[in-house]
Amino acid sequence: MGTTLLVLAAPISLGGAIFHGYVDGKIYMGNVKGSNLLPLTQSLSLISWQMFTVSLMTSGVTLLCVAMDPKLALLSYPVLLGNGMGAALFLWIGLSGHATLFRLPGMYLMLLTAVLGWLGLPS
Repeated sequence: MGTTLLVLAAPISLGGAIFHGYVDGKIYMGNVKGSNLLPLTQSLSLISWQMFTVSLMTSGVTLLCVAMDPKLALLSYPVLLGNGMGAALFLWIGLSGHATLFRLPGMYLMLLTAVLGWLGLPS
């Protein structure tokens, strides 16, 4: 059962990375480039956006590796903790006056990845 949960968590994260990085990335880049933000602010915003994509990709690949070789389970702890903390950050900022974050999938992707990953870890 544990391996199944890890195998479910991995594509959630990997699919999120592909969608976030490619599809949403194009939309986001167009919006940022069309804004009146300073060039440095635009660049930092785009880096932040793609760092979330990198985080999703790293999580998915790590969980897939652990599913294939349970002896690597220790590798998943920082990834799962990062996903849990990321979901908590989305929640905290959302509750602090940025409720539009609740309409975005980021918190849900990270929470689902963290929960399925924790439940799927080998004993």
